[in-house]
Amino acid sequence: MESESADLDQLQGEYKAAVEAWIAAIREEEALASVNHTLAQIDLWEKAGFQEDDLRQKVKTAKAKYESAIRQKFFNFS
Repeated sequence: MESESADLDQLQGEYKAAVEAWIAAIREEEALASVNHTLAQIDLWEKAGFQEDDLRQKVKTAKAKYESAIRQKFFNFS
């Protein structure tokens, strides 16, 4: 039982860390969108958008793993 809680704690921690990284990426993209742009800045803004999308996918993956583990614990299915 203790191991199960440790596994859930780890999955929850990974999910929370992924969300925090995603939030930072959103803020970076927003900061780049809030200034006058040169062509180089537009390239940085576009790159930040791709990074945000990649991190969003990591959040979704981490969330699915965490949700699956919780379903397994409480309902015995994933």
